[in-house]
Formats: sequence, C-alpha cells, structure tokens
Amino acid sequence: MFIINADDFGISRLATDNILACYAEDRITSASAMVFMSDSERAADLALSHDFNVGLHINFSLPFDACSKSNTVTERQRRIVSFLRKNKYASLFYNPFLKNDFEYVYSAQYEEYVRLYGKHPLHIDGHHHMHLCMNMLIDRLIPRGYKVRKSFDFFAGEKHAVKKYYRKIIDITICGRYTCVDYFFNFTPDQNIERLQKIVNLAQSWNVELMVHPEKTEEFAFLMSDKYIALLSGVQRGSYAMLGLDRSKVTK
Repeated sequence: MFIINADDFGISRLATDNILACYAEDRITSASAMVFMSDSERAADLALSHDFNVGLHINFSLPFDACSKSNTVTERQRRIVSFLRKNKYASLFYNPFLKNDFEYVYSAQYEEYVRLYGKHPLHIDGHHHMHLCMNMLIDRLIPRGYKVRKSFDFFAGEKHAVKKYYRKIIDITICGRYTCVDYFFNFTPDQNIERLQKIVNLAQSWNVELMVHPEKTEEFAFLMSDKYIALLSGVQRGSYAMLGLDRSKVTK
C-alpha cells in the first residue's frame, strides 16, 4: 500500500489550500495537521467537511503563531524550540531540564487536535521529525499502539553507513512500540524520477509512506503533473487508517 502524506496542514492558508487541491485530484491520500498555527482552525473545518484523513504533526521546532491558550504553552514550546534549534544534533540528546516542558507541550497539541477534529489523530508524526527526538523517545510521550511515522529509509549509496545504522536503531524502538509502515521516503522534484519509480515499486509489495509538501511551489506543480500521476498507475494507495488491515481487503 502506498501512503502519500502531505505535511504541514494548517501551517498557512497556502499549505492548507494546496494540500486540499492535491487531495481533490487524488494526488495524496492523507495529511498531517499542525495546531496553534495561523490556519489550523480553518484547516480542521475544511478537513472535516471533505472527510479527509488527517493525523497530528507535532511541532517542537517552529514557534506557535496562533496559540489561543495561556502564555504557558507558548513559553514552554519556545524553550523547546530554542534547545532543538541550537544545532542539527540537538535532537539526539536528552535534556532532563525540559522533561516537563516536552510532556506539557505534547499534551497541549494532542488535546488541541482533539478539540479541532473531534477525535483522536489517525497517526502521529513531527515537524522536522522531532517526534523522534530523544526526549520524546526516552519518556515515551506517545502511548504504545499508536500509528507513528518511522525514520527515513534510503537506497544503497544515498547515506553514510553510520547514519543508516543510527536510523536502524531508532526504527527498532519505534516499530516495536508503534504501528509503522515498512518504508518511509521523501521525494522532491529536484531528485531523479527513477528514484520515485523505485519507491512506487516497493509499494507494490510493502506498506510505504511518501512525505510531500504541497505548499512548496515546485513540489505542488510536480504533484499535479501528468508525469507524477502516471507513476502511480496500478499501485494500491491508502492512508494510515488502512495500515494494519488485510491488504487483500483494501480497495485500490
């Protein structure tokens, strides 16, 4: 099954509108929604009216710009953002001084999602993949059993062996605790089209997620192109709601 998930739903009007346009044209199968952002409320209303499969996009790396709660949520999230954006390796280290902040801000985002969408999220992932930062993993803030995005997969020669080994260790933890796809990839229009074909081919036999960002002009144009839709021909597409179901019972 091929899950084509658009990140950043609700971060802005442009992102929301482009994601819904892709969904209407059957170019994506689901999205991940941000809360406490400028278009979060409108995005939720539109998703509900379109019966759109939407998960929760946890945000620890971009300041909230429309938090309707007390300043406590904003301030605690600001401290987390400051720590995680110090350098590109900050997420690999556990910060005991932010333990309570992570728990509070994660819970606040989860509760806001439930308020906006009237239900629990279909899946959980993170902006800049910070749902996999050490504070989230060590303190097990996402309860066992949820459908959660794993770390990136790469084809031979795409990443250094050390980075692949680290991701493998993270995936052993994640996939043992949550329901995950077999493979997770990113693809952008500047990459070789043969790479996307390899990803689609994997989805013929495995559960594969492709992450996309329709708010980016070039990416939106590619997703709406005939070349892209032709590549999807014949592959079984679905959403995280279908993950774990008998593949033979999932309609193409």
